[in-house]
Amino acid sequence: MKKFYGTGTYVQSVGVRNDMEIDGFSIAVCQEMDVELGRHRSRSFDEMEDWGDDLSSFDLIVALSPASQRRALELTRFYHLDVEYWPILDPSGLGETRDAKLTSYRQTRDQIITRLQQKWGPPTEVQ
Repeated sequence: MKKFYGTGTYVQSVGVRNDMEIDGFSIAVCQEMDVELGRHRSRSFDEMEDWGDDLSSFDLIVALSPASQRRALELTRFYHLDVEYWPILDPSGLGETRDAKLTSYRQTRDQIITRLQQKWGPPTEVQ
């Protein structure tokens, strides 16, 4: 999001759980397009609120899995906040070889990029 539309929009990446490091294949395929994920760490909705990010300050939650959609709807039932579900391929269990895994992760990355551009139009930042 920041790569395509700049830093003028406040964006947080949140998951249902925070029990995993950022996946190395995710880091690799994002690095191919100069997006650095190596320093990021996963956080849960609960952790986000503990750190001071109030859900009511957001306009939109984009859920990429049915579990995250359920959790987002549960947490936002008292807020004026939209929740969208984008059914994106989960590449985590796909592919036998490194190249096959990378191909699956690239497909997921590209699906997310397509959805971003469908929602917010062509990138506004210099690539």
